[in-house]
Amino acid sequence: MLNIVLLGPPGSGKGTQGELIGKKYGLYSISIGDVLRKEIKNKTNIGERIKGFINQGELIPDSLIVKIFTNSLEKINNNQGYIFDGFPRTIFQAKILDNILKKKNTDITAVFSFCIKKEELINRLLKRGNILNRGDDNLKTIQNRLIVYKKQTEPLQEFYKKKEKLIKILGSGSIESIFNCITVQITNIISSMQ
Repeated sequence: MLNIVLLGPPGSGKGTQGELIGKKYGLYSISIGDVLRKEIKNKTNIGERIKGFINQGELIPDSLIVKIFTNSLEKINNNQGYIFDGFPRTIFQAKILDNILKKKNTDITAVFSFCIKKEELINRLLKRGNILNRGDDNLKTIQNRLIVYKKQTEPLQEFYKKKEKLIKILGSGSIESIFNCITVQITNIISSMQ
């Protein structure tokens, strides 16, 4: 079973690569951002609670995001494995994920951390905001999201490095070239598991 965590700042390409990885390897991709946007679009109670956090570029409190994530994961049963995009975002959440997977008799196989320059991230997010009309992709919110990422999510790199799970991926370049780098790594992982 392959369980892959995708780490990286907003706009680093996690969602795009997660979809490609999922299709190629039969993994179910759980994008917490997609789940949250769906809650907001459907104007659920949870959606109304989280809307303010997202529009300000803040992380949703751990207790709420863990509940949303757990509910999403419980609805899916995939014995091939999972891609976790946008969860965990804090070390607390990473420990929760470890416990959830342990109960399923599995664990994290690899963590791909997307590295990309800040200027390129901002340009990508502004472009995405114009194309998709996303309210959280404006300059002020983007800058705050990057500050929050550095403070709360970036420490996960060291957390997973100590567990020998971290693999850094250059997030610049074409979608295809980035995906090729990832598939080389996954092929090596699968070989080592056999």
